[in-house]
Amino acid sequence: MEELMIKTKDLKKVYRTEEVETTALNNVNLEIKEGEYVAVMGPSGCGKSTLLNVLGMIDKPSDGEYQFLGEEVGRYSERQRANLRKNNIGFVFQSFNLIDELTVYENVELPLLYLGYSSSERKKRVTEILEQMEIIARKNHFPQQLSGGQQQRVAVARAIVARPKLILADEPTGNLDSAHGEEVMRIIGELHETGTTVVMVTHSPAYAEYSHRVIHLFDGHIVSENIQEEFKI
Repeated sequence: MEELMIKTKDLKKVYRTEEVETTALNNVNLEIKEGEYVAVMGPSGCGKSTLLNVLGMIDKPSDGEYQFLGEEVGRYSERQRANLRKNNIGFVFQSFNLIDELTVYENVELPLLYLGYSSSERKKRVTEILEQMEIIARKNHFPQQLSGGQQQRVAVARAIVARPKLILADEPTGNLDSAHGEEVMRIIGELHETGTTVVMVTHSPAYAEYSHRVIHLFDGHIVSENIQEEFKI
Protein backbone atom coordinates (compact mmCIF):
# COMPACT_ATOMS: atom_id res chain seq x y z
CA MET A 1 0.00 0.00 0.00
CA GLU A 2 1.25 3.50 -0.86
CA GLU A 3 2.38 5.53 2.11
CA LEU A 4 1.37 9.15 2.67
CA MET A 5 4.20 11.53 1.88
CA ILE A 6 2.36 14.80 2.55
CA LYS A 7 -0.60 15.61 4.76
CA THR A 8 -1.84 19.07 5.65
CA LYS A 9 -4.69 19.95 7.98
CA ASP A 10 -6.24 23.42 8.04
CA LEU A 11 -2.98 24.82 6.68
CA LYS A 12 -2.79 28.62 6.66
CA LYS A 13 -0.18 31.08 5.50
CA VAL A 14 -0.61 34.76 6.29
CA TYR A 15 1.79 37.51 5.28
CA ARG A 16 1.72 40.61 7.47
CA THR A 17 3.16 44.08 7.06
CA GLU A 18 2.42 47.17 9.14
CA GLU A 19 -0.34 48.21 6.75
CA VAL A 20 -1.85 45.01 5.41
CA GLU A 21 -2.48 41.34 6.14
CA THR A 22 -2.68 38.94 3.20
CA THR A 23 -3.95 35.37 3.53
CA ALA A 24 -2.14 33.34 0.86
CA LEU A 25 -3.35 29.90 2.03
CA ASN A 26 -6.58 29.36 3.95
CA ASN A 27 -7.48 26.02 5.58
CA VAL A 28 -5.79 23.82 2.98
CA ASN A 29 -6.40 20.11 3.59
CA LEU A 30 -4.31 17.93 1.31
CA GLU A 31 -2.95 14.40 1.11
CA ILE A 32 -0.32 13.22 -1.38
CA LYS A 33 0.85 9.62 -1.49
CA GLU A 34 4.36 8.47 -2.29
CA GLY A 35 4.71 8.03 -6.05
CA GLU A 36 1.86 10.36 -7.01
CA TYR A 37 2.10 13.04 -9.71
CA VAL A 38 -0.04 16.02 -8.74
CA ALA A 39 -0.61 19.24 -10.70
CA VAL A 40 -1.67 22.42 -8.93
CA MET A 41 -3.60 24.96 -11.01
CA GLY A 42 -5.37 28.25 -10.47
CA PRO A 43 -5.21 31.95 -11.40
CA SER A 44 -2.21 34.14 -10.60
CA GLY A 45 -2.09 35.10 -6.95
CA CYS A 46 -4.23 32.19 -5.75
CA GLY A 47 -1.51 30.69 -3.53
CA LYS A 48 0.07 28.06 -5.80
CA SER A 49 3.70 29.08 -5.30
CA THR A 50 3.10 29.71 -1.59
CA LEU A 51 1.75 26.17 -1.24
CA LEU A 52 4.83 24.78 -2.98
CA ASN A 53 7.14 26.82 -0.73
CA VAL A 54 5.40 25.53 2.40
CA LEU A 55 5.43 21.93 1.15
CA GLY A 56 9.12 22.33 0.30
CA MET A 57 9.85 23.75 3.76
CA ILE A 58 11.26 26.97 2.28
CA ASP A 59 8.50 28.74 4.20
CA LYS A 60 6.63 27.70 7.35
CA PRO A 61 2.85 27.76 7.85
CA SER A 62 1.21 30.43 10.02
CA ASP A 63 -1.27 27.92 11.39
CA GLY A 64 -2.49 24.36 10.90
CA GLU A 65 -0.52 21.13 10.52
CA TYR A 66 1.96 19.88 7.96
CA GLN A 67 3.17 16.28 8.10
CA PHE A 68 5.99 15.11 5.83
CA LEU A 69 6.74 11.38 5.80
CA GLY A 70 4.79 11.07 9.04
CA GLU A 71 6.63 13.88 10.85
CA GLU A 72 4.89 17.07 11.97
CA VAL A 73 7.22 19.66 10.45
CA GLY A 74 5.12 22.82 10.52
CA ARG A 75 6.84 24.13 13.65
CA TYR A 76 10.36 22.99 12.78
CA SER A 77 13.19 25.51 13.00
CA GLU A 78 14.88 26.69 9.81
CA ARG A 79 17.83 24.38 10.50
CA GLN A 80 15.54 21.35 10.97
CA ARG A 81 13.60 22.21 7.82
CA ALA A 82 16.81 22.68 5.84
CA ASN A 83 18.14 19.26 6.89
CA LEU A 84 14.89 17.52 5.98
CA ARG A 85 14.63 19.46 2.72
CA LYS A 86 18.14 18.76 1.43
CA ASN A 87 17.82 15.02 2.08
CA ASN A 88 14.39 14.55 0.50
CA ILE A 89 13.31 17.34 -1.86
CA GLY A 90 14.43 18.65 -5.26
CA PHE A 91 13.19 21.96 -6.67
CA VAL A 92 12.69 23.02 -10.28
CA PHE A 93 11.89 26.73 -10.71
CA GLN A 94 10.57 28.70 -13.67
CA SER A 95 13.56 31.06 -13.48
CA PHE A 96 16.15 28.22 -13.44
CA ASN A 97 17.98 29.73 -10.38
CA LEU A 98 21.37 28.60 -11.63
CA ILE A 99 24.50 30.23 -10.21
CA ASP A 100 26.08 32.31 -12.98
CA GLU A 101 29.62 32.04 -11.60
CA LEU A 102 29.56 28.22 -11.61
CA THR A 103 29.83 25.91 -14.61
CA VAL A 104 27.09 23.46 -15.54
CA TYR A 105 29.03 20.69 -13.78
CA GLU A 106 29.52 22.79 -10.63
CA ASN A 107 25.86 23.84 -10.50
CA VAL A 108 24.72 20.22 -10.63
CA GLU A 109 27.40 19.11 -8.15
CA LEU A 110 26.34 21.66 -5.50
CA PRO A 111 23.60 19.59 -3.73
CA LEU A 112 26.02 16.68 -3.38
CA LEU A 113 28.61 18.95 -1.75
CA TYR A 114 26.00 20.05 0.80
CA LEU A 115 25.17 16.40 1.49
CA GLY A 116 28.81 15.45 2.04
CA TYR A 117 29.26 13.02 -0.87
CA SER A 118 32.82 11.95 -1.67
CA SER A 119 34.62 13.41 -4.68
CA SER A 120 34.41 10.12 -6.62
CA GLU A 121 30.69 9.67 -5.90
CA ARG A 122 30.00 13.29 -6.90
CA LYS A 123 31.81 12.81 -10.19
CA LYS A 124 29.95 9.57 -10.90
CA ARG A 125 26.50 11.01 -10.14
CA VAL A 126 26.98 14.34 -11.90
CA THR A 127 28.34 12.65 -15.04
CA GLU A 128 25.45 10.16 -15.09
CA ILE A 129 22.78 12.83 -14.70
CA LEU A 130 24.31 15.19 -17.28
CA GLU A 131 24.37 12.30 -19.74
CA GLN A 132 20.74 11.48 -18.93
CA MET A 133 19.80 15.15 -19.54
CA GLU A 134 21.88 15.14 -22.77
CA ILE A 135 23.85 18.16 -21.57
CA ILE A 136 27.21 16.52 -20.82
CA ALA A 137 28.86 18.32 -23.78
CA ARG A 138 28.12 21.62 -22.03
CA LYS A 139 29.50 20.64 -18.62
CA ASN A 140 32.22 23.32 -18.65
CA HIS A 141 29.94 26.08 -19.97
CA PHE A 142 28.43 28.78 -17.78
CA PRO A 143 24.64 29.31 -17.59
CA GLN A 144 24.74 32.49 -19.76
CA GLN A 145 26.29 30.44 -22.56
CA LEU A 146 23.25 28.11 -22.73
CA SER A 147 19.82 28.37 -24.31
CA GLY A 148 16.73 28.48 -22.10
CA GLY A 149 16.00 24.83 -22.76
CA GLN A 150 19.57 23.84 -21.88
CA GLN A 151 19.45 25.90 -18.66
CA GLN A 152 16.24 24.19 -17.59
CA ARG A 153 17.77 20.78 -18.27
CA VAL A 154 20.67 21.76 -15.99
CA ALA A 155 18.16 22.92 -13.36
CA VAL A 156 16.34 19.58 -13.55
CA ALA A 157 19.67 17.73 -13.33
CA ARG A 158 20.58 19.68 -10.19
CA ALA A 159 17.14 18.93 -8.69
CA ILE A 160 17.42 15.18 -9.16
CA VAL A 161 21.15 14.46 -8.78
CA ALA A 162 20.72 13.52 -5.10
CA ARG A 163 17.76 11.24 -6.00
CA PRO A 164 15.18 13.03 -3.85
CA LYS A 165 11.90 11.40 -2.86
CA LEU A 166 9.93 14.49 -3.91
CA ILE A 167 10.25 16.91 -6.84
CA LEU A 168 8.52 20.29 -6.50
CA ALA A 169 8.26 22.07 -9.85
CA ASP A 170 7.02 25.67 -10.01
CA GLU A 171 5.99 26.50 -13.59
CA PRO A 172 9.00 24.51 -14.90
CA THR A 173 8.09 25.28 -18.53
CA GLY A 174 7.10 28.92 -18.02
CA ASN A 175 10.18 30.45 -19.70
CA LEU A 176 10.46 27.87 -22.48
CA ASP A 177 9.08 27.53 -25.99
CA SER A 178 6.69 24.65 -26.64
CA ALA A 179 9.36 22.23 -27.93
CA HIS A 180 11.60 22.72 -24.90
CA GLY A 181 8.55 22.71 -22.63
CA GLU A 182 7.51 19.30 -23.90
CA GLU A 183 11.07 18.06 -23.41
CA VAL A 184 11.11 19.16 -19.75
CA MET A 185 7.69 17.57 -19.19
CA ARG A 186 8.96 14.32 -20.69
CA ILE A 187 11.98 14.34 -18.34
CA ILE A 188 9.78 14.99 -15.29
CA GLY A 189 7.44 12.22 -16.44
CA GLU A 190 10.35 9.79 -16.72
CA LEU A 191 11.43 10.73 -13.18
CA HIS A 192 7.96 9.96 -11.94
CA GLU A 193 8.05 6.60 -13.71
CA THR A 194 11.07 5.67 -11.55
CA GLY A 195 9.00 6.25 -8.39
CA THR A 196 9.68 9.92 -7.61
CA THR A 197 6.73 11.87 -6.22
CA VAL A 198 6.03 15.03 -8.26
CA VAL A 199 4.04 18.14 -7.32
CA MET A 200 3.94 20.67 -10.16
CA VAL A 201 2.43 24.14 -10.38
CA THR A 202 1.30 24.93 -13.92
CA HIS A 203 -1.00 27.26 -15.83
CA SER A 204 -1.15 24.83 -18.75
CA PRO A 205 -4.07 22.37 -18.99
CA ALA A 206 -2.02 20.41 -21.54
CA TYR A 207 0.88 19.95 -19.10
CA ALA A 208 -1.51 19.15 -16.26
CA GLU A 209 -2.55 16.11 -18.32
CA TYR A 210 0.77 14.49 -17.38
CA SER A 211 -0.40 14.24 -13.76
CA HIS A 212 -2.60 11.70 -11.96
CA ARG A 213 -4.52 14.37 -10.08
CA VAL A 214 -5.22 18.05 -10.61
CA ILE A 215 -5.83 20.33 -7.63
CA HIS A 216 -7.47 23.70 -8.30
CA LEU A 217 -6.70 26.60 -5.96
CA PHE A 218 -8.65 29.85 -5.71
CA ASP A 219 -8.05 32.60 -3.15
CA GLY A 220 -5.90 30.26 -1.05
CA HIS A 221 -8.51 27.48 -0.92
CA ILE A 222 -8.63 24.11 -2.68
CA VAL A 223 -11.87 24.44 -4.63
CA SER A 224 -11.76 21.15 -6.56
CA GLU A 225 -9.73 18.03 -7.29
CA ASN A 226 -9.85 15.85 -10.38
CA ILE A 227 -8.49 12.30 -10.62
CA GLN A 228 -7.29 11.62 -14.15
CA GLU A 229 -7.97 8.11 -15.35
CA GLU A 230 -5.78 8.71 -18.40
CA PHE A 231 -2.61 10.75 -18.33
CA LYS A 232 0.28 11.46 -20.62
CA ILE A 233 3.58 9.65 -20.16
